[in-house]
Amino acid sequence: MTDRHFPAPPAVVRLAEYTRADQIEILGDSPDPFGVADAGLTWLPKEDHFGIRRNGRLVAHAGLLTLPLSIDGVDTRVVGLGGVAVAPDLRGHGLARAVVSAAVDHARTLGPRHGLLFCRPPLVPLYERLGWRALDRDVRVEQPGGAVVMPLRTMWIPLRDGVTWPPGEVRLLSLPM
Repeated sequence: MTDRHFPAPPAVVRLAEYTRADQIEILGDSPDPFGVADAGLTWLPKEDHFGIRRNGRLVAHAGLLTLPLSIDGVDTRVVGLGGVAVAPDLRGHGLARAVVSAAVDHARTLGPRHGLLFCRPPLVPLYERLGWRALDRDVRVEQPGGAVVMPLRTMWIPLRDGVTWPPGEVRLLSLPM
């Protein structure tokens, strides 16, 4: 039974795919729905998708992708989180927490020790509340014209108990997620 003061958490489902039409359903048909077009980056599509539907409408999404990363010259893998979207009319109701938590729970089963995301600075407090930590160093990412310094904030989360972020230069050995 759901108490009217403490509604049941939204049900997150695994999505078989996530299309441009799904993104439009959540965020509308904006040419820059994530507010990052001015960064001039090329992004990879995610492989694993988590969503929340309300009355048949997709209202929230988070995606994951496992990627190669180098930290201080040591190659490893990281699970990248991206494409986090919540319908503007439903923000502030815990939907981002629900889809991001479901995605991170799944990321813990994939093997890498770290989760990674890139976000606009105003979103840092939201992700910090969800357990993510700001990485206070430049991260180089691949782009069609060669490696560039990621202009967005980089955040990470441990995917196993006791994991810390190692010191050293960080380079994502692919396009960002």
